Amino acid sequence: MKADPRHLMLNLLLGAADRRLAAREAVAACALFGIRENAVRVALARLSAAGLVETAGRGVYRLGPNAARVADEVATWRDAERRVRDWNGDWIAAHVGDLGRSDRAALRARDRALELLGLRELDRGLFLRPDNLAGGVGEVRERLLKLGLEPEAAVFVARSFDAARERRAAALWDGPALTRGYRDTRARLEKWLGRADALSLERAARESFLLGNGAIRQLVFDPLLPAPLVDVQARREFADTVARFDAAGHEIWNRFLRDGVPRRASTRARPAPDRRRHARGAAPPAAAATLETP
Repeated sequence: MKADPRHLMLNLLLGAADRRLAAREAVAACALFGIRENAVRVALARLSAAGLVETAGRGVYRLGPNAARVADEVATWRDAERRVRDWNGDWIAAHVGDLGRSDRAALRARDRALELLGLRELDRGLFLRPDNLAGGVGEVRERLLKLGLEPEAAVFVARSFDAARERRAAALWDGPALTRGYRDTRARLEKWLGRADALSLERAARESFLLGNGAIRQLVFDPLLPAPLVDVQARREFADTVARFDAAGHEIWNRFLRDGVPRRASTRARPAPDRRRHARGAAPPAAAATLETP
């Protein structure tokens, strides 16, 4: 299965301790997915033109200004459970009905900000989420604005809806499906970790990228709902497994990039699931596609 070279390189940058990537590392990593060197060079040029990467020295790249703010939000998946609090039944609301829809870039940034913070549309132009995030409405407003929501949007606390709207608000998310997703993805990751030692380094690097990319994207876009809307304990266990998987993926990619080229098939991958600090050049699975909306 081929990966998009742009996504792969953004993942590499997101995972590096100083968010820098050498062109030779990008070429070696993309080769795992059947991507030719010329395609890597073209992708780097396009990412640079979009302001998503920029040069940081001869043959070295780092995240550009159009990616940095979203990269910071993506990175919060590791401490997501520490950013929630008990829910008292209030809602955080964002009203965007009076904002324009002709500027496509602004509209994409707005939609992405609302999605990343887990808000869903209740009535036309009125988006809601439970008020269970640490920092309350002030913190949510600040994050929405940083992600591209226009300052003219009204972000406030809402409560005391009529019974019909309260029911519709609670039904904006499919809580049972979210809970099943936590359990199913956790089971897949645990199964892979249990057999990772038997894989070649090349296969382990490739599979850890593909599996981890999906799992971290699932966490990045998770609305972090409170009970009883979802099984909070299932989400916590899922997040813990993703963190262990991410650490294993870092270790595998560190070894792969340290060698600079794929090893022979007989080389075995030995992930270290409990490692939390990662060396420069590590490539965790990450939700890099999130960065590609200017």
